[in-house]
Amino acid sequence: MIKKPTVDEYNTYFAKYVDLVPEDDIFATIQQQNNETINLLKDLSEAQGLYKYAPNKWSIKEVIGHLSDTERVLSFALLCIARGEAMSLHIYDKDAYIKNADFNRQSVKELLEDFAAVRQSTLQFIKTLTLEDLERKGTALGSEVTARALVFILAGHELHHFKIIKEAYIAAEDFPS
Repeated sequence: MIKKPTVDEYNTYFAKYVDLVPEDDIFATIQQQNNETINLLKDLSEAQGLYKYAPNKWSIKEVIGHLSDTERVLSFALLCIARGEAMSLHIYDKDAYIKNADFNRQSVKELLEDFAAVRQSTLQFIKTLTLEDLERKGTALGSEVTARALVFILAGHELHHFKIIKEAYIAAEDFPS
């Protein structure tokens, strides 16, 4: 079982994600949250997928795409740090990724299939990591971080957006039916 990281293993900015993750089995948590996210979104119409709760916010499709992109970025950082990479990994511009990906042209189904595939790949990789791999520290996303912290950050990132989708998008009074 992978223990939750201590606050000295990641930048305090990421505490908002790490704190969302329960102390339970991280593998089960990641698989369960993947299923919950897909079940919540799988029956959305394309109009619902394009919904934004405010003009300057992303559509639900863009949030799903952002989840996949961020999972890829965090998984790459996890791979590098777990393998002992000494180079500093850059911070990515999530808004540029959204703009250049044009997720709104993809179907909700395609976006969810991509997210499920990325998540399954991440989960399989995490299962291969040893305690020594998880304790390695490197520089990613602008600060020092352990591989273990990245596992919890990626899990918490999805939990963060799942809550926003439920509360700000789907629960909105003007959400398309």
